[in-house]
Amino acid sequence: MATYYNDLPALSGTAPQDRFTNPGLPPHVPRRADVDEKAARRAATQVVVLFTISAISSILFLVAYFAIDPELKGTIIGIGEVNLFHVVLGLTMGLSLLGIGLGAIHWSKTLMPDVEQVEERHPQTSPDDDRQAVAQTLSHGWRSSQLNRRTAILGSAGGALGLFALPLVVPVVAGLGPRPRGELYDTVWEAGMRLMIDPSGTPIRAADVTRGSVFHVMPEGYVGEAAHDLPADELLIVKAEAQVIVVGLDPSVVQSQKQLDWGVDGVFAYSKVCTHVGCPVALYEQQTHHLLCPCHQSTFDMTNDCEVIFGPARRPLPQLPITIDDEGYLVAADSFREPVGVSFFERERPGLLKGDDA
Repeated sequence: MATYYNDLPALSGTAPQDRFTNPGLPPHVPRRADVDEKAARRAATQVVVLFTISAISSILFLVAYFAIDPELKGTIIGIGEVNLFHVVLGLTMGLSLLGIGLGAIHWSKTLMPDVEQVEERHPQTSPDDDRQAVAQTLSHGWRSSQLNRRTAILGSAGGALGLFALPLVVPVVAGLGPRPRGELYDTVWEAGMRLMIDPSGTPIRAADVTRGSVFHVMPEGYVGEAAHDLPADELLIVKAEAQVIVVGLDPSVVQSQKQLDWGVDGVFAYSKVCTHVGCPVALYEQQTHHLLCPCHQSTFDMTNDCEVIFGPARRPLPQLPITIDDEGYLVAADSFREPVGVSFFERERPGLLKGDDA
């Protein structure tokens, strides 16, 4: 026969118990601030000082953010050369947060009530008597926290917390910079600019582009030895937005008349910047004439003006109009006629010419 737990007390010869004996709470030991008003005032002053340090640090953060040159360098013993702008911002923000944290901890440890209380479980109802009791409890908590007497703590805590939000918000807002204008619609490509192989900087003759061949190119003056004297930041931007892939196709397989008009002798140039998130579209499949973005597998049909046939991209790759110069080299006939790269919600209609008002 099965034995149940309710039978165990009877089997052992002891009387069953409904609950464990309540051990009670340990006796409360008052703190110095509870019995000594001078100690309480001293603790309150310390809390105010900590919150004030936080507020001052937040203000210093803002001053440093606008006053110190972001490129200022310096040497710290044991570390070496560092960017002082970042060091000052880190120290001031750290002190601001540290002041709030230490002030709140010191306040709770020395002035807030530390008496343990036990509340029995009760039905989850809210009669009027309970509401009045809650209101009285909150009122008592407000008074026992001494905020009604020590208004300096409330003011300094509010100031510290309010100012600490500024070091978090100001860099985000100020770091956004001016709203983008025409730079989202334009690149360095210009009419007559040669297509140069990346990274060698060698120009391409139209006769060298055979059916199925692929060249990764950059505009003349921004690749090879000519790019060595350019500022690094400018060159990085150009490489990010002006990179182009050149593919040789049989014109008979091309379905888009616009693609034929902007190409030359079966040679077509398209932006390598994926219209999804900007990855380089660098993979070409000769049999299907598809361009593939390796990041998220967006696939573009080279026979139909690089139309999207698979993946998250939402618009075709922009085509670069090209022609041949007097020496037989491939050159740009114009800049891109539509924005290059990632789609954005304010993108103008296709056909936007270089120099148009954006």
